[in-house]
Amino acid sequence: MNALNGLDLLASAVIILDVDGCIAYANPAAEQLLDTSTKSLLQQKFSALFTNGEQIDAVFEQALARTFDEKRQDLTLERSGKEPLQVDCIFSVVHDPDMPVLIEFRENLQQLKLNREERMIDQSQANKELIRNLAHEIKNPLGGIRGAAQLLEMELPERHLKDLREYTQVIVREAGRLQTLVDRLLEPHRMPHIVGDVNMHEVCERVRSLIVSEFPDGLTINRDYDLSIPEFRGDKEQLIQAVLNVAHNAAHALSQRIADGDAELTFRTRVSRQVTIAKVRYKLALDLHIIDNGPGIPPEISERIFYPLVSGREGGTGLGLTLAQTFIQQHLGVIECESRPGLTDFRIRIPLP
Repeated sequence: MNALNGLDLLASAVIILDVDGCIAYANPAAEQLLDTSTKSLLQQKFSALFTNGEQIDAVFEQALARTFDEKRQDLTLERSGKEPLQVDCIFSVVHDPDMPVLIEFRENLQQLKLNREERMIDQSQANKELIRNLAHEIKNPLGGIRGAAQLLEMELPERHLKDLREYTQVIVREAGRLQTLVDRLLEPHRMPHIVGDVNMHEVCERVRSLIVSEFPDGLTINRDYDLSIPEFRGDKEQLIQAVLNVAHNAAHALSQRIADGDAELTFRTRVSRQVTIAKVRYKLALDLHIIDNGPGIPPEISERIFYPLVSGREGGTGLGLTLAQTFIQQHLGVIECESRPGLTDFRIRIPLP
């Protein structure tokens, strides 16, 4: 076993199986990936760790029969009560009669990313339908409530007008506030899609000027543009609103750093090649990163930030990112986010011609 010590240093997970398919060795990376200690793994049948372990058994039998020296395979390993593992596996035949098969595997990050993107797009579509239907259902009664309150105020006896008018005004004001919220929910479905040639750097500069005017001190805005990015067909006003919503959220998250004078917001544009967005493959795509050095997104809402009415900021409506995602999806694109303390990166990808 001393000869295997070097495998402990590998970043990829390594499992060695005996002739019965039981685990004879597992390195620390395998412990971490499988979320199980080596002590618990040893002598367990490897395929029994997964509900669809027959895939592993099939390749293991081929390895024992020496039908190959090395074989690569992408597997989805399903585990009871846990998230499935999307892994790239390399099965290798080892010339050791006691430990004949070595399996090296690592998470298939690209597949994980695609699965997460698909879930996000499906959820976003469901949210849009829910919001639109709910907003229409709320809108009609709201108009009736507001109108009834106004009529009631007109019918109040003069001697009670001063005392009771306060209550009718509360109804009118709150109905108006809800009406504004409903209008914002319906905004993406009402706005006409005005298509023209769009230069994304003009969009970024417009947003930058708006952010600077609102946060003139303590915030540095960096620009890292790839000027070779071509123009594309799109709705400039929708794109400005989408980028502004993301950048505005980032600026508010930087409130403490703005007060300290070391807040940074970065607009970075690049071109990505051979990109898959919503199950469609594109040769070229715009990659716009909006990066801040704030505290990061709270973990409890990190998976739900594009859901409507989810906000990490006191007083926030939770609609800014929802609308931004809707506008970008109308351009066949998607917004993704990676966040940790000190760095939050919103990535907007839109297909290019």
